[in-house]
Amino acid sequence: MKKCLFAAASVFAFAAAANAETYQATTWLEPSHILTAYGYVPYLEDIKAATSEGVDFELYTSGSLVPAKTTLSGVGDGVAQIGLVAAAYTPSELPLSGMINDFAFAALDPMATSLALTEIAMTNKRFQDEYAQHGTVVLGAYSTPTYLFACMTDITSVEEIKGKKIRTAGTAQNEWISSLGAVPVSVPSTDIYSGLERGSIDCTLGDATNLENGPMIAEVAKSLTMLEAGTSLGMSYVYNQDFWSQIGPEARRQILDVTAKALALTQMEYEAAVNEALEKTKARGVAFNEPDQSLLDSIETFRDSLIETFPKRTQTERNVADPTDVAQEYLALQDKWSKLLSGVDRNDVDALTQLIHAEIFSKIDENTYGL
Repeated sequence: MKKCLFAAASVFAFAAAANAETYQATTWLEPSHILTAYGYVPYLEDIKAATSEGVDFELYTSGSLVPAKTTLSGVGDGVAQIGLVAAAYTPSELPLSGMINDFAFAALDPMATSLALTEIAMTNKRFQDEYAQHGTVVLGAYSTPTYLFACMTDITSVEEIKGKKIRTAGTAQNEWISSLGAVPVSVPSTDIYSGLERGSIDCTLGDATNLENGPMIAEVAKSLTMLEAGTSLGMSYVYNQDFWSQIGPEARRQILDVTAKALALTQMEYEAAVNEALEKTKARGVAFNEPDQSLLDSIETFRDSLIETFPKRTQTERNVADPTDVAQEYLALQDKWSKLLSGVDRNDVDALTQLIHAEIFSKIDENTYGL
């Protein structure tokens, strides 16, 4: 287990001087982002209250403490004790997570997708080992809303997309766009607006919240293509393993018990933000276009091939044992959560919290998990 900045502190010292130490939480996202404003700020406050101020975090945003690409190692090394980790930034270090992130291209229900990833990450030994080898422990995952095309011209068919430069985010998106005869382009989110405006990109694939927040794409884009092109996944709460061990079972239980609410609130706010953003974007006069059958067929064919081929591809390219069993378990959990969520009010944070806690966190043993 990696040594941390605070490794000299014993469990006794933590109990005796609970108020004396402040820990570090890190995210590369801005303070207004949903994963910060709803995923981190209230969560850290709930942890402080639940542990009677024994676990108190100072939150660093916008990559001011640790940038996105090094958050996994930063948390593992103890630069921060909790952080937001996306496998897309470290695919070689997190091959199983990277495979599931590619599977997210086939996701149609972001909330179910996030909870399926949370459950498999916390119950599957291969997933636990993947993070443990980096000195970390996972307590929950997020999924963005489904991606849409935002373009400078109307795009409704495969023919119309050929030759277009499309800003993408991930291996699956890149390969699908290439299969259509378009050109995938890697552009930081901060450069999407100017890229569309100047013509260096013709379209961007992104979730609808980015239309009226962050990059503010709706200010420059002329049309949306309402084709659901998957989501992007990541781990919301990745803890330093030494920290997790040293705070003791009582604090671990208290943190586990408040995590379900944080996940529920984040995904609920994501869904609400999508509806609000689409309404505002439509009011701007941006065209909303439905895809024709050629686009629908192309994405369905690609999804089928992705699910069939990516486990073996992950095995070969990432040099891991055959992950087919992990893929099948994840897909089964995605179906399970879609069914569970169909019986609950997705706008009721308490109902969602109770469901998530009952299905996942109540079953995690604070005496053994992550140790």
